[in-house]
Amino acid sequence: MTLSSITDSVTVLTGMYAAEAQYLAAGGPGRASFDVLAPFFAPGVVLHQADALPYGGTWRGHTGLAEFFLAMGRVWEKFDMVEQKFLATGETAVVLTQVHARARATGRELGFPILQTITVRDRQITEVRPFYWDTHAIAEACSPDVL
Repeated sequence: MTLSSITDSVTVLTGMYAAEAQYLAAGGPGRASFDVLAPFFAPGVVLHQADALPYGGTWRGHTGLAEFFLAMGRVWEKFDMVEQKFLATGETAVVLTQVHARARATGRELGFPILQTITVRDRQITEVRPFYWDTHAIAEACSPDVL
């Protein structure tokens, strides 16, 4: 582990989150181009989402990430990353994000933390593994069948 690899990881992540904010401000999934985000992700990137979530599963490559953002856009009307903390140790970074979101199908709002382990190699994100505190509460908030 070198200081430059830690710095590279944090630089990539802060750049990616800024690009994600730009992407969402431009209309997000289905409206804005994924091209603003693509340079931050390796062509073979893998995103693992908890199966219990409405957008759960494994998403692969730039096409998979673009499809993931579309799936997120169908679920969430609002998804604000309120606060983030970064810890990088070489290729591995951990990001703790506090989220405030509103479900599109129900209008329900909730706040929750997401802890992500993110692998950065050659200045691109190669793998993302988010961990949610309570996937049941998130899925319940998104389900119009649950009152």
